[in-house]
Amino acid sequence: MLGSTYGTFTSDPRRARAVACGSFPATTVHGRPAAAGERDVSGRPLHADVPDLDRFFRPESVAVVGASDAEGRPNTGVTRQLVTWAERIGARLHPVHPTRATVFGRRCVPSVGDLEGPVDVAVLLVKDPLPVIEELADAKAKFAVAFASGFAETGESGAAAQERLAAACARSGLRLLGPNTNLNAFETFRDDLTGPAIALITQSGHQGRPLFTLQELGVRLSHWAPTGNEADLETADFLSYFAEQPEVGAIAAYVEGLKDGRAFLLAADRAARRGVPVVAVKVGRTEAGARTAASHTGKLTGADAVVDAAMRQFGVVRVDGLDELQDTATLLARARPPRADGIAVYSISGGTGAHFADLATRAGLRLPTLSDAKQAELHEWIPHYLNVANPVDNGGHPVGDWRGPKIIDALLDDPSIGVLVCPITGPFPPLSDKLARDLVDAAERTDKLVCVVWGSPVGTEDAYRSTLLGSSRVATFRTFANCVTAVRAYLDHHRFTASYRSPFDEAPRTPSPSSRKARALLRPGELLSEHAAKQLLRAYGIRVPREQLVTSAAAAVRAAGLVGYPVVMKASGARIAHKTELGLVKVGLTSASQVRDAYRDLTDIARYEGVDLDGVLVCQMVERGVEMVVGVTQDDLFGPTVTVGIGGVLVEVLRDTAVAVPPFGEDQARAALDSLRGRALLDGVRGAPPSDLDALVEVVLRVQRMALELGDSLAELDINPLMVLARGQGAVALDALARCG
Repeated sequence: MLGSTYGTFTSDPRRARAVACGSFPATTVHGRPAAAGERDVSGRPLHADVPDLDRFFRPESVAVVGASDAEGRPNTGVTRQLVTWAERIGARLHPVHPTRATVFGRRCVPSVGDLEGPVDVAVLLVKDPLPVIEELADAKAKFAVAFASGFAETGESGAAAQERLAAACARSGLRLLGPNTNLNAFETFRDDLTGPAIALITQSGHQGRPLFTLQELGVRLSHWAPTGNEADLETADFLSYFAEQPEVGAIAAYVEGLKDGRAFLLAADRAARRGVPVVAVKVGRTEAGARTAASHTGKLTGADAVVDAAMRQFGVVRVDGLDELQDTATLLARARPPRADGIAVYSISGGTGAHFADLATRAGLRLPTLSDAKQAELHEWIPHYLNVANPVDNGGHPVGDWRGPKIIDALLDDPSIGVLVCPITGPFPPLSDKLARDLVDAAERTDKLVCVVWGSPVGTEDAYRSTLLGSSRVATFRTFANCVTAVRAYLDHHRFTASYRSPFDEAPRTPSPSSRKARALLRPGELLSEHAAKQLLRAYGIRVPREQLVTSAAAAVRAAGLVGYPVVMKASGARIAHKTELGLVKVGLTSASQVRDAYRDLTDIARYEGVDLDGVLVCQMVERGVEMVVGVTQDDLFGPTVTVGIGGVLVEVLRDTAVAVPPFGEDQARAALDSLRGRALLDGVRGAPPSDLDALVEVVLRVQRMALELGDSLAELDINPLMVLARGQGAVALDALARCG
C-alpha cells in the first residue's frame, strides 16, 4: 500500500526512507464522513444536504397559476391533467386566474396573494414566472414548477432572465423546477406493480417517455423529475433524494448538461455509498470545437472524457441509447447481488450460443468452461455429439419434455455460474412456450440471475407477453447487445459497491507546506520554463533529474562535471513547447568538448528560430524505461483534472490517455492506468523488466494534490516524459511544462 492518497507520501524512489520523511503531513481522519459546510483544500464542498422533496412529489396543496377550462386553450389540457392527478393523490387543488370565478368547478382566486393556507407546489402556466415567484415567496410556498420556455436555451438574453429567476428563488427560499420543463412529475404512476422501482430524471420530458412506458411491461416506476433548464433544482438534487428512498432500486437519468460538477459527484457518491445503481445517458460525446491548449495534456483531455471519468469513478453506468437505459436500469433495479461472475449461455442452437458468446466475451464477460463432471451430468439429457462446455447447446428436443428443467437446474447449481442467459432468437411453439415457462419457474427457485433474449420482432407472442414479462424474476431483453450491456453493468456495479470507499472522506482539508513553496514559483498568466516547472514538481516531492541551468559554455562544462557524464543538454525558455522538433535537445554527451559544442548549437538554433532563452539545462541522463505522461488541466465543470497516459514524442498520435477527477484514491489511480491500451508496457514486454508501477501511482497522487491545492492558479501541467524505471527504481520527470492561471 502506498502512503495515504492525501496524507504522507514516501519521496525516495527506492522506498528506503521512512514515511515520516514525506512531503505532506497527515491532515485527515480517514473514513470520516464530511460534515455539513466542510470544504476540501481547493475550497469545494465535501458534503451536500439531501433536499426534502417529499412535499414536491406528494403535496397536500397545489396551486395552478394560469389555470383554464376554456376549450381550445393550451392551459386547459394541462389544468385537466393536474386536476386528475391531484384527485388521485388526495391533494387540494387551487386554480389561480385573474378573470375566472371557477375552473373545472373549483373556486378560482385572482392572484397568489388571495390563496388561503399554505401551498406545497405551485404550477406556473404563465409566460413570465418571475413576478409570480416573488408573490409565492410572500405566500411561503415550498415549490414551484415553471412551464415557460424562452430562457437560457434561447441565448444571452434568455440566460439573463433565467439568472434573475434563480436569484429570486434564492432570496425567497422557494425551490424551483425548470423553467422550460413540463408536468412529467405529475403523471399517473401505476400502483399495482410491486418490487424495487426505477426513479427517473430527465432534462427532456420527451426523452423520458420510453422509460415511463416500461410500466406497461410490468416495471415499476416511483418518480419522474423533468429538470428542464435547472435554474434551481438540478439533476444532483434529485439524484441525492432518490438515493435515500427505500422503494428505489435504480435511478435512470437522461442528462444534456450538468449544472454543477461537484454537486453531481457528491450526489453520485451518496448513491454509491448506499449501493443504489445509477444509469445515465449523457449527450455530448463529441466536442463542437477544438480546445486551445499549450500542453499535450490540454489537447488530449476533452470535456466528455472528463464527464466519462467522473461517472466511472463514482459508479454511474453510462449508456448511449434509451433502449440501453431502459434495459440496464430495469435489470439493476430488480436483480439480487450475484453469487458468482460466471455466465452460462444456454440455447437450442449452436450458432445462437456461439454468437452470444462472442458478444459477451468481447464485452469482458467471463464464460467459464464447465467442469468435466458438470458436462457429464448435462449429457445425461443432451446428446453426446452436442457441445455442453459453455455455451450449452441442447439441440432443441430436450426443451419439450422433462429434460428441460433438469438442464436449467443443473446449470444454475454450478457454483461458478452467477448468470444464466438463454437467447431465443425466434418463437417456435410449443417448444419455446415450454422453455419460457421452465426458465420462469427456475428463476423463482433460485437467487441467481436468469436472463432471456426474446428475439422475435413481433413481440406479441404469449410466451413473451404473459410468461416472461409476467415474471419479475426473469430479466427479458429484445436484443443480444442490450443483454450483454446490462449484465456487464450488473456485475460491474456490484464489484464497485462491494469495495467502494468514498474519496470525499479522505480529501485534504488543509494545505500542505508544499503548496506554499509552489505558489512562490507561479507567475500569473505566464508559461513557466522547463526549469521552473521542474522546481514546481520538486516542491511536491516528484523526482526530477540532477540538472543545472547555465548561461555560458564554460558554465555548462562545469555543470556537466557536477551532474556526471553522460549528460543531456536542453534549451530552456518559457515559450519552448516542443524542443525536440526544433533541435533544441542534445542527448548522450560524454565530454567537455561535446558539451561546449552543444551549448553553441543550442543557442545558435534558438537565435535562428527567434526563441527567447533563460539558459541551457545540463541534465543527468536517466536510463531508459517506459515513457508516460501525467498532467493537469482545468475543466469548466469539475475544476482541476488529472490525465495519465502513454507519453513520449508520439503522445498526441497515440492518444492513449485516461482522466481522473479529484478527489480520487490509489485504487482509482490504478484503475485509470489499467484502462490504457498500452498498459502491458508497464508489465515489461520483449524482455524489458516490469516497471515501478507504485512509483507511477505515487506521482499521479502527488500531481492530484498539487492540482487541488493550487486550483486555477495552475491552468495546465504537463510532465512528458515521465520515465518509469524498473520496479523499485522509481519514476523521473524528464521534462515538464506549466501554464499559470
